[in-house]
Amino acid sequence: MGWLNFLAARAARGALVLLIVLVANFFLIRLAPGDPALVIAGEVQSDDPAYLAQLRTQLGLDQPLPQQLAHYLGGVLRGELGHSARNHEDVAVLIAERLPATLLLLASAFVFSALAGIALGALAAWARQARRTRWLDGAIFTAAMVLYATPTFWLSLMLVIVFSVGLDWLPAFGMQAMASGAATSAWANAVDVAAHLVLPTVALGSLYMAVYVQLTRGAMLDVMHHDFVKTAHAKGVPPGRVMRVHVLRNALLPVLSMAGVQLGQLAGGAILIETVFAWPGIGRLMFDAVTQRDYPLLLGVFLTTAVLVVLFNLLTDLLYRLADPRIARQGH
Repeated sequence: MGWLNFLAARAARGALVLLIVLVANFFLIRLAPGDPALVIAGEVQSDDPAYLAQLRTQLGLDQPLPQQLAHYLGGVLRGELGHSARNHEDVAVLIAERLPATLLLLASAFVFSALAGIALGALAAWARQARRTRWLDGAIFTAAMVLYATPTFWLSLMLVIVFSVGLDWLPAFGMQAMASGAATSAWANAVDVAAHLVLPTVALGSLYMAVYVQLTRGAMLDVMHHDFVKTAHAKGVPPGRVMRVHVLRNALLPVLSMAGVQLGQLAGGAILIETVFAWPGIGRLMFDAVTQRDYPLLLGVFLTTAVLVVLFNLLTDLLYRLADPRIARQGH
């Protein structure tokens, strides 16, 4: 299968997934308890039935569900995600304002978890081969298991208590200090954002870092017993080069597969992290939309998250084909 056919097939599959997600989310939101019109009316302390009927008409809630669905899908095809009555702004504008913060958090958490997990997993696999350093393998593996079993919200709170409240090393909440703005330099703003990014990144990426440690360690230990590795040792190739070129390179293929799954899970896990750390991304926006019963905004965030997951999976497939040309030759 050529690259064009591959991309076309993946794009068609991604479009079908997005359609299913759109329809499923639309009906699931309608099944949830709560009425957006009652929430808005409650804020202005009005129980006038005429006012409630007017609100439902403005929000399109007086129409049958199939008609509401057709109207929503038509708007999505035209690039219109609706209007947020609570924020008095188009949904697309609200998401565009918050999306860069979420992408920054996802990218930093992914890089942190992948690099740290692969490095520690490779170190554990190397330590496993020598008797004197097997304790290091046990320590890394045990720490990874403990970290994997630790709830993310508890880890987030502990990071805040230790590094922000106790040691006062890092800021706990937000994306920038209140004093940051146009008066400060670009470098100072970047440093400020980086400092605020540390704790959310560690909290979001630690679970997946533990997965990478175990996956890399197991894959490398398996590859070490293959004949081509034994041949490299017999030819006198330095042990460090054998580990880097022959063992680690071949052990990274299952790690790449996990990377695509992880990126999709990160997009969902960011909701909790952004809420705990008051990070101004679409996860925080989604939390506010749930509490406010803002249907258009909630559907827009769901759609954005689904698009990110589909794009991440497509990127993973591309990287996998580049890393292992045998997949392309087999037509997968």
